[in-house]
Amino acid sequence: MAVRSKVLPAKVVDWFARPSSVWWGFAVVHLYFLGWMASFFLHGDTFSDTEQYRQWATAGYNPSDLDGKISPWVYPVLAQIPIFLANIAGPSLYLLTWFLIITALNAVGLLYLTRGPRSTKGIAPAWWWLFFTVFMGYLSFARVEGITAPIVLIALLYAAERPVVAGVLLSIATWIKVWPAAVLAPIVIASHKRIQVVLAGVAVTTVVTAGTWLSGGLPHILDFLLNQGERGMQLEATFSTPWVWLSVFNIAGSKMADNTAINSTEVYGPGAATAAVLMQPLLILAALGAAILLVRAMKRGAEREELFLEGSLMMVTAFIVFNKVGSPQFIIWLAPVIIAGLTHDWNRWKVPAALLMGIAMTTFVIYPLFYTPLIHAHPVMAAILTTRNVLLVVLLWWSVQRTAELGRKSTAPVPAANA
Repeated sequence: MAVRSKVLPAKVVDWFARPSSVWWGFAVVHLYFLGWMASFFLHGDTFSDTEQYRQWATAGYNPSDLDGKISPWVYPVLAQIPIFLANIAGPSLYLLTWFLIITALNAVGLLYLTRGPRSTKGIAPAWWWLFFTVFMGYLSFARVEGITAPIVLIALLYAAERPVVAGVLLSIATWIKVWPAAVLAPIVIASHKRIQVVLAGVAVTTVVTAGTWLSGGLPHILDFLLNQGERGMQLEATFSTPWVWLSVFNIAGSKMADNTAINSTEVYGPGAATAAVLMQPLLILAALGAAILLVRAMKRGAEREELFLEGSLMMVTAFIVFNKVGSPQFIIWLAPVIIAGLTHDWNRWKVPAALLMGIAMTTFVIYPLFYTPLIHAHPVMAAILTTRNVLLVVLLWWSVQRTAELGRKSTAPVPAANA
């Protein structure tokens, strides 16, 4: 705060602290990306993954009709709803409609962040979100993550007072993209209504399963889980870093190459195939370790809201660090947790917020700016990717330390009051 007051005039600081200013910032950021996207949709084009989404929306969801192309069932079944909905104005305006859907969801998220009891303390986290979007918007407006992130944010804002509502929202989000399960698990552990939260998740899953059965898609409902085992080590994954540098120096035939079956770039070299096989059990072990740490802290009386927030950060970061995929858009997963954490306790959460902003900046350099030099093993880009991955590991370490600290703090003896 002191630094901000020294750098900016008092009137400017006061303006940024007003709730109305955030909506002006929201408009500026979203209009910028609308203008940028217009360079594509005005010509009937799409950008990035929205081209794949448009093809799915046009061709349908039966894998046997796709002639060996990428199956839309790589995503959980509810992802079909926004993917089909974005085609409502026709294929030529697909990108515009997709952008407007995400803009609407972001607006609802911002509304919940800055209203009621959060009308004051939600302002600075909202500005953090907008600055984060400046770097990550090229991904969030072109990926399914842009759909799920505001839903997860709203769920986290609800979680302390209405955990069942949060459970419903997170269960829906998980059936769009799997990662919100990493937020749902800590809430189940930390909430005093965990049984109701679990039942809410079961109810959502039952409805989704029934709807998929009625539509004839039940045989494919778990394809998004079964297809992951066929992947190799994706270029951007944290654990791919050694093979990135082996490729840079052309050691032992190491290289980066496209896996056209799933439209990704993977690393190849000594031990890479073995690492790909081991990553899934390693991810499961990391998730179990995080869950044990959460249960330990809860049993020692840790404050519940701080516990599920820091537990969510720990679990989501583990899902990224121990993931053999590691796509750039995964960084979007972390934003809702950081925003909710900043709203809960700005001072405690400003370190991970700074770390994530650094991660967002380096990710922006990687994609969309210089992804082509990276896949051609340029050493500068390899260094930037390595920096990003190191920051992710540091963020994971911070969240583990803080969660463990919650368990230790709660066991500290309370001083006796003076007579």
